[in-house]
Amino acid sequence: MSGFRRLVRAEWTKFRTVRGWVLGLVAAVALTAGLGLQAAAGSHASCGMGAVEVACPAPPVGPGGEAVTDRFFFVHQRLDGDGAITARVASMTGRIRKPDERPGVTNLVAGVVPWAKAGVMVKDGTRQGAAYAAVMVTGGHGVRMQHGFTEDRAGTAASAPVWLRLVRSGDELTGFESPDGRTWAEVGTATLAGLPESVRIGLFVTSPGDLTFSQDVLGGTVAAERFTEATAAFDQVGVRGAATGGEWSHDDVGVTVGPGGAPHHPGRHVRQGDTFTVTGTGDIAPAGDEGGMRVEQTLTGLLAGLVVVVVVAAGFVTAEYRGGLIRITLAAAPGRGRVLAAKAIVVGAVTFAAGLAAAAVTVPLGVRVLEANGNRVLPVSLLTGARVVVGSAALLALAAVLALALGALLRRGVLAVAVAVAVIVLPYFLATVSVLPLEAARWLLRLTPAAGFAVQQTVMEYPQVAGHYAPVLGYYPLPPWGGLAVLAAYAALALGLAVAALRRRDA
Repeated sequence: MSGFRRLVRAEWTKFRTVRGWVLGLVAAVALTAGLGLQAAAGSHASCGMGAVEVACPAPPVGPGGEAVTDRFFFVHQRLDGDGAITARVASMTGRIRKPDERPGVTNLVAGVVPWAKAGVMVKDGTRQGAAYAAVMVTGGHGVRMQHGFTEDRAGTAASAPVWLRLVRSGDELTGFESPDGRTWAEVGTATLAGLPESVRIGLFVTSPGDLTFSQDVLGGTVAAERFTEATAAFDQVGVRGAATGGEWSHDDVGVTVGPGGAPHHPGRHVRQGDTFTVTGTGDIAPAGDEGGMRVEQTLTGLLAGLVVVVVVAAGFVTAEYRGGLIRITLAAAPGRGRVLAAKAIVVGAVTFAAGLAAAAVTVPLGVRVLEANGNRVLPVSLLTGARVVVGSAALLALAAVLALALGALLRRGVLAVAVAVAVIVLPYFLATVSVLPLEAARWLLRLTPAAGFAVQQTVMEYPQVAGHYAPVLGYYPLPPWGGLAVLAAYAALALGLAVAALRRRDA
């Protein structure tokens, strides 16, 4: 073991005494930070407030700290303490805007999008992002119980008409469904920690945009989202435990106000006795990339830094082949495989340190610059932010080890660099510039070393949210650490092949 430590020390001494390799890592750090901060400084955004341009407001933040979409029409009462609401969703209809057939004539057709929602809700006030639980019927996914913006559980009923009930007991909310108002089945239970004594309880309707896909001239996928609204008829509405004696209020939560101060696509409701007809638009869900810029977008310079790292790592071994020094190195070492392992440890460690320094500076500074320029930046948790920084450094380190192994296999620096770029950078580029069909792009990011870029992902795909989950928008087909594991497997395989080749052939 002490002999291997001496070997690692010797390789480290060799690396730090070659000025070109050290300067190469410095250049990688400078490119990663410089290009990332330059891109952030060049990105400006503003939102109109009448005739005045102001900084765009930050997206609403849910109870878990994630950015959310929280827009719906809410007819509600105050509830103090425990209670329940029961209602029958008698019907749900809607309208969807399609491309205009005649200029200037809005083309609205009848229809309900699959994730339109109508049901009963308990919410901690009417502030966007406030904690809630709801049981609902959807346009195409049956009865669901949802809470916390990210949690979703399916019921059994397929469509309206259906009876719904939501019961509060302290912090616990339980949703029920019934085909006839007599036989009830539990849909799910949610615990909203810290729910205050006084909350709002009532009926809601919302309808997300109609998402359609088409293929562009290059073969990539283009998504378009158009306005929709849903209208639900509620009857046999009963509230138990309401503190206001049946007084109903209404709020168009999250409605967009146009330049003239008027609501844009407002919701509405009509009450006749115990029957309510409610119309709403929007969604109650986690926000995707449309909610703002992603934290990892501050690392646009990482790709250039990675190319420099690949050149340095490949040269760390091919330079010895080119000068004939590899014979001296192998003669002085007790085992050829140990020599390559020592080189991999050194190049991986120094690259990781350089990448960590670059990402740790670029991400927080880049976010500040983006926000100062009026951009919305999606919030992330401390752990997610740390994963982006540390994962980016690990991505560079594993790419360096892969390039080193290719250098040992091919013995030519230019060829090793070309192959490394072809298997890491090229698939990533093709998958994220929307020049390939969506599934082809996803498979590239599953099967090639470019899968490692998934470690930077901060937006998630949710099955209960219709979205354009494409790599070009920051969505990867593998989970963050799973994608990095694919890159690690390629680096380990290449290193193993290089060790085997080194043992069986002359230096």
